[in-house]
Amino acid sequence: MSEVEERNQESVATGMETAWTSRLSRREFVQKVGLAAVGLGAGPYILTACGGGTSSAGGGGGARSQLTILQWSHFVPRYDTWFDAYIKQWGEANNVNVKVDHINQADLPARTAAEVNAGSGHDLIEWIAPPSALEPSVLDLTDVVQEAEKKYGSQLAVCKASTYNPTTKKYFGFCHSWSPDPGDYRKSLWTKAGMPNGPVTYDDLLNVGTTIKQQSGVRVGIGMSQEQDSNMAARALLWSYGASVQDAHENVVLDSDATREAVNFMVKLFKQAMTNEIFSWTAASNNQGLVAGQLSYILNSISAYRTAQQTRPDIADDIFFRPALQGPTGKGFASEHVIMIYIIPKWSKNVDKAKQFLLDLVGHTSDIVYQSELYNFPAFSKTNAQQKLFSAGGWLDKDPFGSHPADKLSLLKNAASWSVNVGYPGPSNAAIGEIFDTFVLPNMMASAARGTKTVDQAVSDAAAQCRQIFAKWRQQKLVGGGS
Repeated sequence: MSEVEERNQESVATGMETAWTSRLSRREFVQKVGLAAVGLGAGPYILTACGGGTSSAGGGGGARSQLTILQWSHFVPRYDTWFDAYIKQWGEANNVNVKVDHINQADLPARTAAEVNAGSGHDLIEWIAPPSALEPSVLDLTDVVQEAEKKYGSQLAVCKASTYNPTTKKYFGFCHSWSPDPGDYRKSLWTKAGMPNGPVTYDDLLNVGTTIKQQSGVRVGIGMSQEQDSNMAARALLWSYGASVQDAHENVVLDSDATREAVNFMVKLFKQAMTNEIFSWTAASNNQGLVAGQLSYILNSISAYRTAQQTRPDIADDIFFRPALQGPTGKGFASEHVIMIYIIPKWSKNVDKAKQFLLDLVGHTSDIVYQSELYNFPAFSKTNAQQKLFSAGGWLDKDPFGSHPADKLSLLKNAASWSVNVGYPGPSNAAIGEIFDTFVLPNMMASAARGTKTVDQAVSDAAAQCRQIFAKWRQQKLVGGGS
C-alpha cells in the first residue's frame, strides 16, 4: 500500500467513526416485519444470525475455500431466512465454506470502520447507503458491473450513481437491488378532508394535512431528526423545490433561494401540521406512528405497511401510496429508501469467489424481490424478476402478500422515474456520504423550524459545512468540481 493510500485509509476510518459516533446512539433498528419464512426449494438451512454461523463442509473433492460476508439484518426477516439457505447451497455448489454475519444495520458503519483500521475482516460487506467514503479501502468492481450488464441488462441510473465515482472512474460498490420511497397516506383521513387519492404537491400536504390535524388530531409525519428517513425527506423536498447540495459537476450549490423556499415550507408544515416529536424521532418512529394510527402521511418504503398487515390489518387496508410530491417546479423527486450495495475490501482473501457470488446473486433477483416481500427492486433492467414484478397482472398488480385492493402497489411500477440517488443531480460521492452521515440537511431544517436560527442563517451555516466537507474530500481526489 502506498503512503497516499495509507493516509486515505486512515482518513476514511477516522471520518467514519466521527460521523457515526453520535448517530449510533440515536438510531434504532427499523421495526421488522414479523412474517413466516419461506425456505429455499431444497429445504431451509439457517445460519446463525449475528453469531457468525458457518456452513458445513459438505461433500466434493479438493480443499474448500473460505468466503466471509458481513451484512445488515434485513427489515423483512423472511429475506434473511431465504438468503442463508441460498448461500449455503451456493457454497456447496462452488466448493466454498461460507460464513455470514448478520448485524443491526445501524452497527454496520462502526464495524466496517473497525475492519478498515485493522486492515482485515470480511471478504464482502453489504451496506444500505452509498459507502462512497470507503473507496480507498475497497476494490474497483467495474469488471463485475460490466459482466452483470452483459448478462442482465443495463444498471438503473439510481444504482449506478450510488456506486460509480466519475472522478476516479471506479465502481466502489456493486448494487444488486434498491427500495423505492413513496408517500404512505391514510385514505380515510384524506377522503374526509376532500382529497381521497392523497396529496399530489407539497402544497397539498401542507394545506390538507393541516385540515386533517384540525379535524382529527392526526398529524403529518415528516421527521427533522438525526436518522435516515429525515435525511431522505429533506433531500426529496429540496430536489422538488429545484434545490440540491451539489450540481451535476460536484460543486456545492446549497445556498440558494430554492433552498430557502424549501426550508420555509418545512417551518410552515411543522407549525401547522406536526408536533415536537419529529425532532427526536428514530428511523422506526414514522413506521410506528403510521401503524398506530397517529399519522396521516409519512415518507417510507412499504415496510411500515407490511408491519401493519400483520399487526393492524384495519390500518393496513387504509394505507395507500403516492409517488414523489411535486414542488413549485412542477416536478417531484424522491431518494431511494435504501440501496443494497456490496463492497469487496482490499484485504479480501477470496476475491474471485466474492465476485462470482455477486454475479450469481443477480441471477436470483426474482427470489430477492419475492423473499423481501417486494421491498427489494431489481438494479438491472433484464433480470428474471422484471416480468414477475412489472408485467400486467404481475406482483405489483396482484400483491402475493395480501394487499386490499390487490393492485395497491402498482404505482411503484414507475418508481425508478422519480427516484434518484442521495447526491442528485451529481453522484453519491464521499462528500455527499459525509453530509448524509452527519445529518447536515435535517439539522438545517430543524434549526429553522424550532426557531433557533432564521431560515437564512440555517441555510448559510449548512452550506458552509458542505463546502468544508467537499474541500476535504476534493483534496483526496475523490470528488470533482472545484468552485
